[in-house]
Amino acid sequence: MTEPKLISTEEITTHNTAKDLWIVVDGQVWDMTEFAPEHPGGIGIILQHAGHDASQPYNEFHSPSLLPQTLTTSKLIGTLDTSTISPSWSKPPPTQNPIVQLQNEKPPLSNLISTHDFEAVAEKTLAPKAWAFYSSAATDLVTHKANRQFFDRIWFRPRVLRDVRVRDTRSRIMGMEAAMPVFVSPAALARLVHPEGEKAIARGVQRKGILQCVSTNASFSIEEIASALSPSASPPPLLFQLYVSKRRPESERLLRTVWDLGIRTIVLTVDSPIAGKREADERVRMEDEQAAPMGQGKPINDKKGGGLGRITGGFIDESLNWGDLPWLRRHWKGKVVIKGIMGAEDAKMAVENEVDGIVLRLTSYKISRSSNQRANSNHGGRNLDTSPPAILILLDIRANAPHVFRHLEVYVDGGIRRGTDILKCICLGATAVSIGRPVLYSLAYGQEGVEYLVDLLQDELSVAMALVGITDLKQAHPGLVNTRDLDHLVPRDDAEGEGKEWRGSRRERRAKL
Repeated sequence: MTEPKLISTEEITTHNTAKDLWIVVDGQVWDMTEFAPEHPGGIGIILQHAGHDASQPYNEFHSPSLLPQTLTTSKLIGTLDTSTISPSWSKPPPTQNPIVQLQNEKPPLSNLISTHDFEAVAEKTLAPKAWAFYSSAATDLVTHKANRQFFDRIWFRPRVLRDVRVRDTRSRIMGMEAAMPVFVSPAALARLVHPEGEKAIARGVQRKGILQCVSTNASFSIEEIASALSPSASPPPLLFQLYVSKRRPESERLLRTVWDLGIRTIVLTVDSPIAGKREADERVRMEDEQAAPMGQGKPINDKKGGGLGRITGGFIDESLNWGDLPWLRRHWKGKVVIKGIMGAEDAKMAVENEVDGIVLRLTSYKISRSSNQRANSNHGGRNLDTSPPAILILLDIRANAPHVFRHLEVYVDGGIRRGTDILKCICLGATAVSIGRPVLYSLAYGQEGVEYLVDLLQDELSVAMALVGITDLKQAHPGLVNTRDLDHLVPRDDAEGEGKEWRGSRRERRAKL
């Protein structure tokens, strides 16, 4: 095997135009001339680094394997001759934003004692675009705030004089053991927070015995994330979140890949056929290189702003409906969880369609009965403002469709920041909860931060159990909580009816007038 050709910086620098474009990534010299015009993020970011080292912007958003997988070996010109590197050649382009050294700004991890502390650190240390993307929510933030506030309106009814010396927080999620009833919510582009992104999350949760749901819009491919786990993990402690693509064969290929990795549960997200208006995200201009290897979204800076939310959602099939579940079953033989249920009626539909679980979540879309009929839900308060908080949806199902809890697993996603929040959900019938933003904020400290956060939440849950008077989560029940402050907000079946019929009757009455 021949040694790679050494290429000097002097030669590399001469290939600095759109018609003759070389860049260096991790010491390898690549000819990008043909690929650059087809780059999903546009030619601009590649041209900006033409004839120079592009390792830093590339590695900030892309997995190391993406470039070799995308280009043929004929485009690999050779290896950078490091002896020819000069200070002037190493200097970043003048238009590049200065890199913030986050590590010097963060307090020691041991100083943090709650999820709120992680959020405060993230707000001060994350890049503006990363903070805007992860912290943003829809328009006036009404639902986003209610997610938290509604948990505070549920009161415990503790029992005393119980032997609570030994407590067990363990649970099962889709047949898999979990150290507590928590899994990590799917979240896009975790490398915005840390170079190891979703891989660091996977390693952290595996060490702590909980599960991770990997996003279609992850910074790394599912193969790379799975390979970051200990090889002894069988099955891997992973679920996979599926956004169905407008190009269905792409989703079918992805499902085959996920299955081959030993993952047996997919989480079909149905509440985001289009991105909601997240104003904080839109206000911060987007860098051209931001993209996800498994998704097909493209960066957008336009008159609407620079929303990463629109990148990650542009490829999603807006026509997805209940009638597509047979298609999914043909291409997936494992368990199916529907993510984005916003009320009792759709929870009933999930039971009728024999899915294995549902995630109650605040987003903008409720899967419809037909391809031309839509209704609304919430996405952590991130898409459609004034959608119901997740805990209110749980109460809705308890009141109007209690049989749902006998037929499938119910998960709550949205607003959970404390161990007490977890316990309240379990008392009200949830199987588990998923946590997104706190995990992303903890990722600013890498894998160690994720592990530290899991320990914090598990300790809070254990303490809450003891103070409520139980030692095992199987002992949790609705009698341990008081929901009277929220019960009057729960819709009742006899007061709802089908909106389409009601609107039709109004139009008929107006026509008669």
